[in-house]
Amino acid sequence: METSFTRRAPWLARAETLVFPLCRQVPFRIQQWLLENVLQQLLAEASAEGELAFFEGRTLEIRVTDMGVGWLIVGCHPRLLVLPPNDTADVTILGRARAFVLLASGREDPDTLFFRRELCLEGDTELGLGVKNLLDSIERDVLPLPIRRLLSGAGAMANGI
Repeated sequence: METSFTRRAPWLARAETLVFPLCRQVPFRIQQWLLENVLQQLLAEASAEGELAFFEGRTLEIRVTDMGVGWLIVGCHPRLLVLPPNDTADVTILGRARAFVLLASGREDPDTLFFRRELCLEGDTELGLGVKNLLDSIERDVLPLPIRRLLSGAGAMANGI
């Protein structure tokens, strides 16, 4: 599917046809391990300060529509658990890979991505607002340098730089 972004960066459309199928082949246990560890590092301070209490026992599905992948994130104090998606989430955030990369890299804030409808929210809007506010407060500098560099490079590519 051609978008204004792939017209500006046609190489990305070709990269997507190679990378996305590979991402779908990564075993879920590896995805789970990686996501749980990254979330633990990103949210350690928020968890210690009780800022994740609103998410206790609640579920969030992240669905990357153009990649055909997703995860169910469950609030289970003192950490978040990552499970396969199963359509039972309290709230779902869905969008294309580019939007999630821009969000994860800090190149775009959640408000902008939701306003432009690059990310969509379905389900419990109050919980969704809490998640959006949490995303806004994340300090990426707590991540190890190699992960920060990877996110920065991916964000630059997604931004067409």
